[in-house]
Amino acid sequence: MHKIITSCLIMAFLSLPTWAQPIPAPRNYMAYQVQEKLIMDGLLEESAWKNAPWSDAFQDIQGEEFPEPGQLTRMKMLWDKDNLYIGIRLEETHIWATYTERESVIFQENDIEIFIDPDGDTHHYYEIEINALGTLWDLLMTRPYKNGGKPINGWNINDFQYAVHLEGTLNDPSDTDEFWILEMAIPWKSLSQSGPRYSAPEPGEHWKINFSRVQWQIEPEGKGYAKKTNPDTGKAYPEDNWVWSAMGQVNMHIPERWGYVQFSEMTAGEGTASFQIHPDEKVKNELRKYYEAQRKLFASSGHYSKDLAELDIASDLTDLSYEVSESRFKISAASTIAGAGRWYITEDSRIWQE
Repeated sequence: MHKIITSCLIMAFLSLPTWAQPIPAPRNYMAYQVQEKLIMDGLLEESAWKNAPWSDAFQDIQGEEFPEPGQLTRMKMLWDKDNLYIGIRLEETHIWATYTERESVIFQENDIEIFIDPDGDTHHYYEIEINALGTLWDLLMTRPYKNGGKPINGWNINDFQYAVHLEGTLNDPSDTDEFWILEMAIPWKSLSQSGPRYSAPEPGEHWKINFSRVQWQIEPEGKGYAKKTNPDTGKAYPEDNWVWSAMGQVNMHIPERWGYVQFSEMTAGEGTASFQIHPDEKVKNELRKYYEAQRKLFASSGHYSKDLAELDIASDLTDLSYEVSESRFKISAASTIAGAGRWYITEDSRIWQE
């Protein structure tokens, strides 16, 4: 759900303090390897796809305590040495899409969106949006909006392959449709920021990822559809955002809250693997408590602090290191793995290990 920066309403919401929001537990998905060639036709008929498990049903972006989506959305993932494969099935009684030009702001109509942060540092992450016509908007985010991030529309996902299959008729209100499927192959090298030194993930590695379905209320208009108008406001009803891993607020641009995909060494259909969270994820989450506390303090007092009492935070971390100035801070803690160095977080939300 990429929102235009000039929209005052959206940007005001995106800037809401995250420390005030409930944080749902991130979901996880085990991606198995594929040995056969997958044809990008939107059908998901190969044996590997049939053996890949469906994800949990998408839910309201704010969490499971909010109303369940009116139509089912689920996804599957597979991988090999060249690509990450994603299949998404969207039940849809009225398939609607009119944007045909690449880089159109297609979330202004119904679409499906994929967010990927390979190294989990919350910076330089990828967003892919596609509608039922197959129109693509791909962009690179420098960092989250709350940290001054900018969308780079000039970035293109090279060698990307995808297909859309419709079970129904596009833009035809005279009948009832069933679903549409998006199938894609994302080359690892297109998600690499290390140029020719790119490589596929190692078995057992996990990435941060999420999916969002933007769904508007529509009604017949002429031979097609239009957004349904709220008679009290004279404007279109706000869109629904149905996501795989809930965010706790209407904002997809909090990468640390996305779900996890773990890459199994097993081939799809040859067994079942258990998701294993990396022990340092706890260290990262604890460091984010300090990050949020610093942001909260700066918002109220205009300064950062090294004083734990002033930050008013409870944490299990020990061996903390602080660097604080008027406009910046860097906090670090040791990895749980001996000899693996330290984790660092800074005022722009970036988190990394060295």
